[in-house]
Amino acid sequence: MAAFLPLWKKRLTVNRSDFLIREGQVEQHLYFVESGALRLYLPTPHEEICVGFAYPNTLITAFPSLVTQTPSAYCIQALRRSELLAISKTDFDLIQEKRPVFGKFWRMELEKALAGKIEREVDLQLPDPAQRLERLLHRSPHIFQLVPRKYIASYLRMTPETLSRIM
Repeated sequence: MAAFLPLWKKRLTVNRSDFLIREGQVEQHLYFVESGALRLYLPTPHEEICVGFAYPNTLITAFPSLVTQTPSAYCIQALRRSELLAISKTDFDLIQEKRPVFGKFWRMELEKALAGKIEREVDLQLPDPAQRLERLLHRSPHIFQLVPRKYIASYLRMTPETLSRIM
């Protein structure tokens, strides 16, 4: 990462509650979170379904939109003031072509993300909310210091009241 990040030319500050991307926009960047916390969610007519978080030293993007260059179904919103580095899809693709080590880095990041998504899928199949919470705390013990409980509850597909009762 240390050699990779200087190639990212754009610095952003996203204030609490501001959006990095909204539903309907086409994602053009991959972001590295230097500080702060963000949530990735799917807005529906009845609720906002939280599908992920980003905090320091993680990457975030509206991945389906970035890859397909179609309007995003997802929103990315800052949960607290966040400092980000960004690289455009075009520059990122060029760097991967010119420097294969970055292509390897990206493949490793995608492998980690896929493994995490499979773990999350298993979590969502568990009928016991306490088990879902336990698995999340095992993977991300710091989450309660960074993310408000109502978003954690949404991520775990339970009500905030259920989360409070379990805790």
